[in-house]
Amino acid sequence: MILCSDPDADELSAARDALEAGGFRTHGVDSAGAAREAIEEVGPVDCLVTEYDLPDGSGLELIRETRATSPDTACVLYTDAGIGEMDTEAFGEVIAEYVRKDDPGSADRLVGIVEHSLAFRSQTAYPLPDDEDVRLATLSRYATDPAALSASLDRLTELAAAQFDVDSAAVGLVDSHEERFLSCYGADVDSLDREDTICTYAILEEGVTVVEDATADPRFSDNETLAAAEIRFYAGAPLTAPDGRAIGTFCLQGGEPREFDARNRELLSLFADQTMEQLELRRRLRETGGDDG
Repeated sequence: MILCSDPDADELSAARDALEAGGFRTHGVDSAGAAREAIEEVGPVDCLVTEYDLPDGSGLELIRETRATSPDTACVLYTDAGIGEMDTEAFGEVIAEYVRKDDPGSADRLVGIVEHSLAFRSQTAYPLPDDEDVRLATLSRYATDPAALSASLDRLTELAAAQFDVDSAAVGLVDSHEERFLSCYGADVDSLDREDTICTYAILEEGVTVVEDATADPRFSDNETLAAAEIRFYAGAPLTAPDGRAIGTFCLQGGEPREFDARNRELLSLFADQTMEQLELRRRLRETGGDDG
């Protein structure tokens, strides 16, 4: 979805018409505050197109805030303001495309820039689910105060490590750029870049993903992070939210290659299901104002 922010109703409508004629779905707002509310409601957007002069701030400020939580969001200043009229120094290294509304063919240029930005954004070093933006929106409902679950999840990962006789067991949430671990028994890891973790691939599968020997798998044989951690065996079951989106994994790692039979896959799925039940319960309590205790 393309989020368009412009206090001028006519210009907002014109920008949305051009983008929708180009095949994009848009949502329009008239202020920075309304843009923040829209992002909070629907989750990360594909692209932000904003006027520089907003009634409650500037477009550059809105871009900076958006990129802080979603670094991959394509951002375009579609504005009447000239470069010399903007306080660009106040926003450091904020980078965005810039299109003057009063330039000839500006609407067509806007559509072309959005198309290019989104195509470039999709060229990552790892595969993405087809519904990545919706998946991230689902994840945002569970990622609030994850530390509150650490004690109960620590018990599960410790039990799993013993059950399957592996070096480590972990619960991780796969965000837009990294995997953040809510619990990690047998290893001391808070997060990993998404391109360095096998869980990035595990969330693409409905069932349990097993890598018997990472050094023999072409996807991971050159992965320096796995080699440094001496991880060769991996098994991961997706944490699947009620809407069917995988937000993370319950995973096992070991330093030696090994097989993982059907019964073990069933048991690991049960650990993942139990973890997801706890995440879902806490989400419901939080959203209904219930007692987290």
